[in-house]
Amino acid sequence: MRRRAAVLLPLLLLLPAAGRAKSVAPPPVPPALARYAAEIAAAQACLDAFMAAFNERDVKAWEATFNFPHIRLASGTVTVLRRPGEQRADLFSRGALSDWDHSEWARRNVVQAGAEKVHIDTRFNRYRRDGTLIDGFDSIYVVTKANGHWGVQARSSFAP
Repeated sequence: MRRRAAVLLPLLLLLPAAGRAKSVAPPPVPPALARYAAEIAAAQACLDAFMAAFNERDVKAWEATFNFPHIRLASGTVTVLRRPGEQRADLFSRGALSDWDHSEWARRNVVQAGAEKVHIDTRFNRYRRDGTLIDGFDSIYVVTKANGHWGVQARSSFAP
């Protein structure tokens, strides 16, 4: 039974599900980072949860995928969230997200990994409700393990 679950679970994760983007699956762990395979899997799972909560517009669940302080570098601005609840309430209805419906990971390659931190080179795409592409953005995500919790600690992107 355990072998069957190990084979079927990755396949089930590829199926579309309500509230989940049709993002690319994480690529295989590079051989040079094989000793950190569990940490990389945890970091990639964190990114899956991050994207799902963002697409659901569930700020509380989205912030649960962060480690604090949470740092975002984008649009020439550094934003630091020191604790949950500091995210703007109008996040999903203003500016660059006003025409946005959902996002998907287009790339998520591990650049570096260690026991408590994983750097992931990503690209995410933003889409309108009709499925047309708004734009894609290259980003670096730093996912850390703090007090046993894997969360996005920092992200730097070219997104507005």
